[in-house]
Amino acid sequence: MKEHVKNVLLIIIGAFIFAVGINYLAIPSKLSEGGVIGLTIAAYYYFGWSPGILNFIANALLIVVGYKVLDKRTMLYTILGIIFCSLWLYVTENTMRPVTQNTLLAAVFAGLLVGIGIGLVFLSGGTTGGSAIIARLVNKVFGISLGNAMLIFDIIVICLSAFIIGLENTMYTFIAVYIGARTVDFIVDGLNTKRAITIISQKSEILADKITKDMKRGCTVLHGHGAYTKESKEVLYVVIGKQELMRLKGLVQETDPEAFLVIHEVHEVLGRGFSM
Repeated sequence: MKEHVKNVLLIIIGAFIFAVGINYLAIPSKLSEGGVIGLTIAAYYYFGWSPGILNFIANALLIVVGYKVLDKRTMLYTILGIIFCSLWLYVTENTMRPVTQNTLLAAVFAGLLVGIGIGLVFLSGGTTGGSAIIARLVNKVFGISLGNAMLIFDIIVICLSAFIIGLENTMYTFIAVYIGARTVDFIVDGLNTKRAITIISQKSEILADKITKDMKRGCTVLHGHGAYTKESKEVLYVVIGKQELMRLKGLVQETDPEAFLVIHEVHEVLGRGFSM
C-alpha cells in the first residue's frame, strides 16, 4: 500500500512539474513539444483549443493500444498520469504567464521541467501517455532507453510543428526536447548508474582480496584462457558505484600496472548491496 501511495504521489508531482514547464515556459515562448502534447500545443496555437482538454481526449484513444500490450499495473499508473497531466495543464492554463523573455532560457528550463516531470511519472511505473506509451513499448521490446525512444517520435512531431511556430522556434524546441530526453534518462537510470569492471591480471587473487576487504565490494572470479596463448587466466568481475571507480582504478594500478581493465556503464543493478 505504501508503494502505491508513493507512486501516486510521484505521478501527481511529476504531472504538475510537466504542466508548469509547458504552460509557463514552452507556450509563452511559442515553443512546441514532441508526441501528443506537441500536437495539442500546435492545435492551441492554430485553433485556440485547450491543451489540457485535447491532451486528455487524444490520450484516451491511445489507451486502447496500451491496454492490449502493457500490464495492468503500468496501465493503471498511465491512466493516472494522463488524468493528472491533463488536469494540471488545464488548471495552470488559466494562470499562464511568461517567466522569461529569453527564448533560449525558456527552451532549456522547459526541457528540464518537462524531463523531470515525465521522469518522475516513469519512476512510478506509468507514463504520461502519447509518445510515452510508445516509448515504453519500444523500451520493453528493443531495450532502447526511454529518453531515446521518445526523442525519435518527438522529432517527427516537432518537424510538423515547424509550419506553425516557424523555423527558429523549431530549433529552440529541439534544444528543449533533447534536454528533456536526457533528463528523463537521468531521472530513470542515472540515479542508479553503476560501473561493471572486468579485470584480467596475473595477480587476480591479490586484487580480489583487496577489493573485498578494502572496498567492501563483492568480486566474482571467472575462469578463462587466452585464445592465442591458451594460457589459463582468472578474470575478475566487479560492480561498483561510479563514485568508487577512481579508487578501484588506483588499487588495480598499484597492485598490477600490467592489468587489463574493461569498464562498462550499467543503468540498473538489483540485488544485495545495491539499491532496488
